[in-house]
Amino acid sequence: MNRLQHIRCHMLAYKNMNIATTLSSPLTTHVLNTAKGVPGANMTISLHRLNPISSEWYLLTTGITNDDGRCPGLITKESFIAGVYKIRFETGKYWDALGETCFYPYVEVIFTISDPSQKYHVPLLLSRFSFSTYKGS
Repeated sequence: MNRLQHIRCHMLAYKNMNIATTLSSPLTTHVLNTAKGVPGANMTISLHRLNPISSEWYLLTTGITNDDGRCPGLITKESFIAGVYKIRFETGKYWDALGETCFYPYVEVIFTISDPSQKYHVPLLLSRFSFSTYKGS
C-alpha cells in the first residue's frame, strides 16, 4: 500500500455526506471487530480478479478501512465485470497494531460476480480466533 492510496482512502471516507452519489462503487465491504464491538478501522485490504485463462489473480486496488471499517471506492462501475473476485483482509497486521495476537494472519473471501449491474456487499465479522462473512445488500 503506498502513501497516496492510504491518503486517498482516508480523504474519501471523510468527504461530505454526498459520497454515495460521487463514489457509487458496485462493491462494498465493512469490517466489524465483533470481539470489541467496534468497526475494524485501519485494516489493509486488497481487491483481486481471477484471470480465467491463466488462473492468476490480478490486483485491482488496495485500501485501508476508515474509522467506520469501510473503504469507499473499491472499484468503478466501468471496471466491475463478471468474474471471480477476491478481497484479502490483512487481519494479522490489524491485530498486531492493536497489540494482540490472532489465529488467522489474513482472510481471503472469494466470490463470483455474474451480474455486474447489481450492487454487492461483502462484510467481514472478525475476532482474534474466528471470522464470518456473507453476501449483503
